[in-house]
Amino acid sequence: MWALTHYEASYLKLSLPELTARAQKTRERLSACTLCPWECIVNRSQGEKGHCRAPAEAVVSGFNAHFGEEPPLVGHGGSGTIFFSHCNLDCVFCQNWEISHHGEGREILPDELARIMLVLQQRGCHNINLVTPSPHIAPILEALLPAREQGMKLPLVYNCGGYESVATLRLLEGVVDIYMPDFKYGKTADAELCSGPSDYPSRARQSLQEMQHQVGDLQVNETGIAKRGLLVRHLVLPGGLAGTEEVVRFLATEISPRCAVNIMGQYYPAYRAGQHPPLDRRVTSQEVRKARNIAAAAGLRLVG
Repeated sequence: MWALTHYEASYLKLSLPELTARAQKTRERLSACTLCPWECIVNRSQGEKGHCRAPAEAVVSGFNAHFGEEPPLVGHGGSGTIFFSHCNLDCVFCQNWEISHHGEGREILPDELARIMLVLQQRGCHNINLVTPSPHIAPILEALLPAREQGMKLPLVYNCGGYESVATLRLLEGVVDIYMPDFKYGKTADAELCSGPSDYPSRARQSLQEMQHQVGDLQVNETGIAKRGLLVRHLVLPGGLAGTEEVVRFLATEISPRCAVNIMGQYYPAYRAGQHPPLDRRVTSQEVRKARNIAAAAGLRLVG
């Protein structure tokens, strides 16, 4: 990470016609949805539901100034976190399963989503942290238009599970400032067992390469607050199911030797994890220490 003395959110540099065009393109893609790798080709604009089960408009379960995120996002004012419902992964250990799997939340229109962004900015948050945004890219981009016109200036954080479409990410180039994806698994069998798609590792690799291309290594301002760049999350799983060695090797050699990564040790068995040993137990301190040592030995920048 290195310091930026002055930084303007990426979307403020885009012309309004260009930002409008991006929003229109994502909205059009809902009529035969291919926003994520599942490519369900359902007409979400007419109420059809794909793998993520999300409607055409955004569903929000809550928002707040969040102080539990990574330190470069939190600072003194917190990360302006918006929790979206629905997800394109089926993690059997999901710790937010009521939101991600059951869709708990309230459907809102882009104008209200814009108001939420502005409220978080008024509260002194350092960024707008979009949690599980993948099914909701169209209304997010549409909300950004009135939010920008009404004075929003905060950088956008794209906080996702890592199962993304490169074609969709390219529509976000010049819009998103900070990408914060999970890289959950290094091996296809573990991905299929734990989250559904066997192509998760290959899709995550492609997505992270595109994200790195767009924003580069994580950069902070003079007070240590993140303004731009890639920050990868990797949750340590029991029994080595996360494939930490493969994940770290890829980040260090194919993304950047200076890649910022949070090796997370807070796993606990939730949702249906009890039916899938060894996910039915917490990770041990030894497993977490080993994973962090692997990342440190590769020279990655540990965050969190």
